[in-house]
Amino acid sequence: MKSDVSKSGIPLDSIIHGDCREELYRLPEHCADMIFADPPYNLQLAKRLRRPDSSLVDAVDDDWDAFASLHEYDEFTRDWLTACRHVLKDTGTIWVIGSYHCIFRIGSIMQDLGYWILNDIVWIKSNPTPNMNGTRFCNAHDTLIWAKKSRDERGYTFNYRTMKAANDDVQMRSDWYIPLCGGSERLLTDGLKSHSTQKPLALLKRVISASTRPGMTVLDPFFGTGTTGAAAKQLKRRYIGIEREPGYIAVAQQRLAATETGTQSQDCNLTDLDAPKPRIPFGTLVELGLLKPGDILTTADLKSRAVVQQDGTIVSNDFRGSIHTVAAAVAGKHTCNGWQFWMYLDTVDGTLQPLDTLRSIVRTQLLNSTRERQEA
Repeated sequence: MKSDVSKSGIPLDSIIHGDCREELYRLPEHCADMIFADPPYNLQLAKRLRRPDSSLVDAVDDDWDAFASLHEYDEFTRDWLTACRHVLKDTGTIWVIGSYHCIFRIGSIMQDLGYWILNDIVWIKSNPTPNMNGTRFCNAHDTLIWAKKSRDERGYTFNYRTMKAANDDVQMRSDWYIPLCGGSERLLTDGLKSHSTQKPLALLKRVISASTRPGMTVLDPFFGTGTTGAAAKQLKRRYIGIEREPGYIAVAQQRLAATETGTQSQDCNLTDLDAPKPRIPFGTLVELGLLKPGDILTTADLKSRAVVQQDGTIVSNDFRGSIHTVAAAVAGKHTCNGWQFWMYLDTVDGTLQPLDTLRSIVRTQLLNSTRERQEA
């Protein structure tokens, strides 16, 4: 697939044909902000599974999911997880999804390699495949492991406020109810499933929205039919896919060509809730003319006043200093947030507004200016 190669040699928005255990080392070091891996589950059935009406269950019987032994599977897992460390940024995170057949082995190997587990997410399938034999519970979930590169790494992305807002302002939990991929979303080739374990787009969009910001790079070492790429494209992230099966690559290319890139007005803009806010000193408001020397600040009850000074300090009675220290002195506290304590007179409508309103105006101007430069 034609790629957009960045100045650093990273093949952005492309699919690399090959085995990820080799191809990952050919990529520049530390090029991925996030990795999503949906590896083989090693769940080959010993015999064909039939429904009560004797029809065959469409199970996973692909060659890529077959391993001779648990030892062979463990070695495979260790190899690709080690290779992922080569491309993952120190501030990046990795997601790995699996069923009970493999996820515990994967988690153990991840810890052996130094990854530090942040969460295990239970993807609860609202429409699971029943257990046809009636010999055990219906398996209605997969597990996602979310981990950072090591225990001591800091600065990884977690869009907490975004996820809370998307969850009706309630802290999002680690149990996710998302339907299996089906209906028009299920990709078909000659009337059959293009991929036996295609994941729902909604799942990938939540993973990517939670742990990246627009413009970041998402890498998928088992790209399959391109669900990760489609989600990344819709959310204005960049993607790199690695896939060894040419048939899957062909389907993914067609799918991604038909996927529209998200716009700033779409849900990808929610991550602005968690974007780092530029620090705006009080003096900047004076420098920009939003407040002038001699302007009066008051408390909400109008009992205290302060005068804005040319150097960005304020004076109230015998106290002179920052908006915070003077607020603390007036309030008789050790500390006080001056942005919320002091009010200013809005000359447009004649109402008193929190001082923080002016800071928000400047932040919005800065963010819009930065966005315009990025999109130019």
